[in-house]
Amino acid sequence: MLCQKCKAKEANTHVKSVVNGEYEEYMLCSDCAKEMGYSNLWSDMHSDFNSILGSFFSNALPARSETTRCRTCGSTYHDIAKSGQVGCANCYELFLSELMPSIRRIHGNTTHCGKRPQISTIENKEAEKTELSKIESLKKELANAINEQNFELAAELRDKIKEMEESK
Repeated sequence: MLCQKCKAKEANTHVKSVVNGEYEEYMLCSDCAKEMGYSNLWSDMHSDFNSILGSFFSNALPARSETTRCRTCGSTYHDIAKSGQVGCANCYELFLSELMPSIRRIHGNTTHCGKRPQISTIENKEAEKTELSKIESLKKELANAINEQNFELAAELRDKIKEMEESK
């Protein structure tokens, strides 16, 4: 769809507005959207979020000299405190003593206290295999009962199999 303002470029911004009770929708290209004052909300929030995180880290002064750098990414603790972003996984190990107070202050805890599934997936799969093997053995018994023309037993087995398959 083309931009509704310039009618030249491809529209990539959808704007909805209600002014004095009147609802309006626009499909705009990025240039026209910027010109009308609609900027990218997420890019602005990204820089604000980094500065907020950086403020948590910058309160704690590094215990090491500024020459301590991560061998993997080259970050110093000062870089982490300034940007609010840890360079790599090795930075957590190298700067653990400096990062822990800030992590504790941000999250309130340093251990995971979340939810866990009631039944693990391994136990769940084992239960399914056991149920399938019971159904398979009942089907074999059903075939034997039919071959022996024991139709009363075959009817009972059929009903058990149907009940087990429906309960899955």
